[in-house]
Amino acid sequence: MERAEYRADASLPSGLQVRGEDGPVDDVATTGVSDETRLASVYRQDGPAIWRALLAFTGDPSVAEDAMSEAFAQALARGDELREPARWVWRVSFRVAAGELKRRRTFEPLDVEPGYEHPDPIEHVIAALGRLSPNQRLAVVLHDYADRSVAEVAATIGASRATVHVHLSKGRRRLRELLEDDEDA
Repeated sequence: MERAEYRADASLPSGLQVRGEDGPVDDVATTGVSDETRLASVYRQDGPAIWRALLAFTGDPSVAEDAMSEAFAQALARGDELREPARWVWRVSFRVAAGELKRRRTFEPLDVEPGYEHPDPIEHVIAALGRLSPNQRLAVVLHDYADRSVAEVAATIGASRATVHVHLSKGRRRLRELLEDDEDA
């Protein structure tokens, strides 16, 4: 028995029909990719990186998880309105996390055992990140950890590229000072 191969770039023949969820028959050639499918793809591709970046930004796994969940829930509710769902989810998740941190007005260092990915304990890095200003922390985490461009960081925090460069410069300098102080202690 031969297996049919599906190519994403292949056009589907008109008249090929499938039964929809509600029962009516839909023409596959005219059926677009659903918003849920696009968001599922964003979740699979960017979800782990978003969560790790949020964890580094907030220092709290529950805030990171809640912020990411809230961003995806809002994205699902918006549906077709989102032109670039990945960029939108990144921006909203960090804004939700920043709002939660502002609400708490405190930063608590992680009390979690280091994972297998990090041979050296990183609690001191997360604690040092917590001592940066929110914009410096966000710029450093998004640019240096999540590997986002300066333009993407600027769009996320709602600032100019020059402002992002200043946040990166000052944030890195302060982080270096804090980490050197930890080594000396």
